[in-house]
Amino acid sequence: MFQCTFDEYRHDNVDPRIYEMNMPPLIEEAQEAPLTPIQKFYSGANVFITGGTGFIGQLLVEKLLRSCPDIGNIYLLIREKKNKNMVTRIDEILDECIFDKLKIAYPKYKYKVVGIEGDCGLPKLGINEQERRLLTNEVNVVFHVAATVNFDEKLKTAVNINVKGTKELLTFCKEMTKLKAVVHVSTAFSNCAEDVIEEIFYPTPIEYNKLITLTEILSEDALQKITPNILGNLPNTYAFTKAIAENMIQEEGKNLPLGIYRPSIVVSTYKEPLRGWINNMYGAVGVTVGAGMGLLRVIHCDSDANANIVPADMCVNGLIAVPWEASYKYQKSIEEQTNFEIPIYNYESSQDQPINWSKYMELTSKYGTQNPTANALWYYSLNLIKHKFLYQLAAILVHFVPAIMLDALLLLIGRKTRFFKIYTKIYRFSRVISYFSTKNFKFRSTRMRQLISKMSDGDRAVFMCDLKKLNWEEYFKYHFIGVRLYILKDPLSTLPEAIRKFNRLYWCHQMLKIILGFTAMRITWNLIACALLNVSGIFSS
Repeated sequence: MFQCTFDEYRHDNVDPRIYEMNMPPLIEEAQEAPLTPIQKFYSGANVFITGGTGFIGQLLVEKLLRSCPDIGNIYLLIREKKNKNMVTRIDEILDECIFDKLKIAYPKYKYKVVGIEGDCGLPKLGINEQERRLLTNEVNVVFHVAATVNFDEKLKTAVNINVKGTKELLTFCKEMTKLKAVVHVSTAFSNCAEDVIEEIFYPTPIEYNKLITLTEILSEDALQKITPNILGNLPNTYAFTKAIAENMIQEEGKNLPLGIYRPSIVVSTYKEPLRGWINNMYGAVGVTVGAGMGLLRVIHCDSDANANIVPADMCVNGLIAVPWEASYKYQKSIEEQTNFEIPIYNYESSQDQPINWSKYMELTSKYGTQNPTANALWYYSLNLIKHKFLYQLAAILVHFVPAIMLDALLLLIGRKTRFFKIYTKIYRFSRVISYFSTKNFKFRSTRMRQLISKMSDGDRAVFMCDLKKLNWEEYFKYHFIGVRLYILKDPLSTLPEAIRKFNRLYWCHQMLKIILGFTAMRITWNLIACALLNVSGIFSS
């Protein structure tokens, strides 16, 4: 696994105008200041996190440890995976480069992280009775981040994790004797069929208990056949089960200090703990990777539609602030003897810092071509096509036809074919995300704005989540560099070589366009000439 170091962030062989990471100061420099209200909220608090091994989960663990110096223990629900036990997986997570600053500021930070063996897809979350009693007596704050985020996940699996797992967690939370707050991480697209997505609960196509029963009594094949009808007007099982989970929380979460957090499309970090950090290729990041490699040349996308992307670190900062306010609202409802209404927070950029897909690709291209990857197979050339038929036609011409020709060449030299398979996967990827890249979603995020306005100046600095302060130009300076470092595992030392290669690919790309253009003109001219000869022959006869 590629591990970054501070020295790489000050790489002397790279033009500093291209790569100025400006590492934020270590937390030690800020410890002299008094604790902020949110830091006080987490002071001594024991936190239970599901999904702590994922992208958001890892950043959440790191931020809590680094910015809440007096926090208690952080309990992570972890299952065995790929023959790796819980201890091995925790060690791998805590050794990631995003924890490098903590290694310096708090060398013993690992002692605050406690692994809890379990699985959100199992009854009682798969936690044994001894550890269940421990959590029941110790936990103060719960972050439910775990979910299957595969858009094409089978309905039974998606329901098992996203709905039943959430239900099991709420049942567990009701047993916790010192609980101050619970946050369920949903998605801003859980109700994406709505014309305007507000911070409210929406009715669902089917009640959660009926859906759970269906998945328990029907076979996998039977469920597969009726899935399109069950989804209604929602595009996939991910958005559908997230909507159902919210419906279940509305019913089962009564008398719990709950909050629901709905982030939109989460992309690489803006400033902390490392600029541009990313560890997955979901959605928009997958497009960046494909385009940067020279593989992705067309995509089904409305260039004028709002991208609704949010940097991961700002998203996590907002997430950390939610329990602070949700707990206050819950306690206030008890004191005033009023019904507690579960607050929902939409965290999305269209209201405060909008950016459309055209601008997203423009800035990605601008800074991506300045910092190309040595792994590129071709020159960057991506076109956004709004109309489905034109996209499909273009995909055949610039994806599948070249793929067939390259695979034929590989066969001739005795090599294994691969390009048609690659472009089949790319086409499926584009089909999955096209619902979100061709629709202009409208959100309301009033409650999230109100939360930010209630934060103290200190909290707004430590837990920066105000998207009005986000500068997209600055963000994209490091976005592709992050993709280069953390996804493509391409260190900055290869940049001079990569630039030379990219220049060669540029001229190859231009020559290919000239050849194809000349060939098209020649074919067109021959067709016109044949037509004229036929017409003249008809008149002469």
